[in-house]
Amino acid sequence: MANAKAVDVPPSPGSVKTGAEGNPWLVLLAVSLGVIMVMLDGTVVGIANPSIQMDLKASLSDLQWVTSGYLLALAVFLITAGKLGDLFGHKRVFLIGVGGFALSSVGIGFSAELADVIPGVTPVGALIGLRVLQGLFGALLQPAALALLRSAFPGEKLNQAMGAWGAIIGLSSAAGPIVGGVLVEQASWQTVFFINAPVGVVALIMGILLIKDSRAQTMARIDWLGVLLLSGAMFALVWTIIKAPEWGWGDSTTLTFVAGFAVLVGAFIFWQSKAEKLGRQPLVPLSLFRNVSISIGTVLMMMVAFAMFGAMFFLGFFFQGVHGLSPLEAGLRMLPMSAGMIFASPLAGMALGRFGPKITMAAGLLVTAFSMFLMSRLSIDASFIESGIPFLLLAFGMSPVFVGATEIIVGNAPAGLTGVAGGVQQSAMQVGGALGTAVLGAVMAAQISATLPGHLGPAAQEIPAAQLAGLEKAAAFGTAPPGLGQPIVDAVHNSFMDGMSVAFLVSTGIAVLTAALTLFVKAGRKTEGQPVHMG
Repeated sequence: MANAKAVDVPPSPGSVKTGAEGNPWLVLLAVSLGVIMVMLDGTVVGIANPSIQMDLKASLSDLQWVTSGYLLALAVFLITAGKLGDLFGHKRVFLIGVGGFALSSVGIGFSAELADVIPGVTPVGALIGLRVLQGLFGALLQPAALALLRSAFPGEKLNQAMGAWGAIIGLSSAAGPIVGGVLVEQASWQTVFFINAPVGVVALIMGILLIKDSRAQTMARIDWLGVLLLSGAMFALVWTIIKAPEWGWGDSTTLTFVAGFAVLVGAFIFWQSKAEKLGRQPLVPLSLFRNVSISIGTVLMMMVAFAMFGAMFFLGFFFQGVHGLSPLEAGLRMLPMSAGMIFASPLAGMALGRFGPKITMAAGLLVTAFSMFLMSRLSIDASFIESGIPFLLLAFGMSPVFVGATEIIVGNAPAGLTGVAGGVQQSAMQVGGALGTAVLGAVMAAQISATLPGHLGPAAQEIPAAQLAGLEKAAAFGTAPPGLGQPIVDAVHNSFMDGMSVAFLVSTGIAVLTAALTLFVKAGRKTEGQPVHMG
């Protein structure tokens, strides 16, 4: 994903080997194993969150950072990771990504033990730090995997490979909630991360034996100052959104972080513009966004990820805390959405080819809005059908947007910038998910704080302020401290449902507003053999 022209170096005739090494379908299997770790990790954490919260006594903001820290690390480092592959070889970067992801996953499982030997570090702090590290290694892994597939498959077979790649990713996502539910229920939340170790070992062995290296003929330089400025800006923004409800939106600390975000964003834009004018290689070429369709496609990807990841953050707490389901039962409840993506993605591709991006994406966003609205109406005792229908609709609503936005961003990019455009597409999705988790978490916390006293009724006047604040924090997870009467438990659950309903309604509104943006996009050019950049 370099700004420089990323042309893979073909092997010299004398270097071509026969046998298993370089076999394209074995290469596909090897890189898929690495990406399976990332996809499983993205879907199992939601199931594990309630257990993590109880075991580590984590706050809502802690758990938001467990998700947001990982997504931000992915988002900021994806483009840089692609350039590292161009510089040092995609095989090498892929193997480092796989090994680092597996090791950091094992470290997450031992967060409590690491906190005992590192002064001043709490178990949840160690977990968040390792999740950020995990995201960095995941960023190394994903673009390198795509580059290796591009070099392994001839042009006429690349579409077949990408179809198989998409099916593997879809199956991994679908299996995530089930695997996570079984592991958390039968063992512990730590095993959700430990499982990456054996998968990583197999992926490493296969990668070493089967993958032949490739790198760009034109070497890409890395804009480290751009990486630093963008990382700082995104951290300041997400940190502010997560902590502002606690600090107060008008508090000097909040305003300081907002000002810091503005300064860093301004500095980033200035530096990218200056680097581009001087003929250097900026992290994100601003000229890319002169194309209106690319700009809108990036916003579409961010907004749909905002709505989906932000709203999905609370479902594990709803099913396990309020609804009283086991982790496995909660995983089964989410299966219609994950499984639906397997069928919805190829149908979305067909619809985009027949009707174009405007109609297809607008229809997908309206279906998404309708599914979010149905989720806002879920009751405490919602049945499998009542939750399954909106989940299935969500799969068929999101797929046209993810596929269509990818086509718009990559397809409208200049020929020499398709790689960096793919990185922008993936980064936009991760940033949107991080912001959605932070913003909708703040919305939900505010709604719980506003409605809990009403649900408690006259009893609220007799509860000490400190205890009431504790109830509000517990309500954010859909649970009540043990030993309280049923009326207080009911009040906590009802306030959680109020907060979740508002969060889904906000997502509904965002989906409707985003649908209007599709009227201004145009289809990208068709490039033979151009792979889909999947997030």
